[in-house]
Amino acid sequence: MEAVQHELYEYARDRIKQKKGLFYHFIMLCLGSLFLIIANKWLGLYSDKTWWTWAVTVWVFVFILHVIKVFVINNFMNKHWEREQIDKLVLRQGNKIEKLKNDLENSKSTAE
Repeated sequence: MEAVQHELYEYARDRIKQKKGLFYHFIMLCLGSLFLIIANKWLGLYSDKTWWTWAVTVWVFVFILHVIKVFVINNFMNKHWEREQIDKLVLRQGNKIEKLKNDLENSKSTAE
């Protein structure tokens, strides 16, 4: 397998892992929320308070952060983005080195 194809395969595999993890998180959120509601309402665990709403709210917030990480951050800052940033920095450094060489040559020619 070529290096480019292998890199594309690894990227696709990582994305599938991320989405699969997000799906599992969603399933656990639903089942866990249901369990918390049942524990509070039907099993009478601290039934005088509705503590499950706070627990579910925090869990939903964490799930939203997970969604943002998978679909926004990892989609935006992926390997392609990293390569573009590296190429920009290498080009910028090359331009600076070239400018320093030209300045050095110009200063030598004016000194002679």
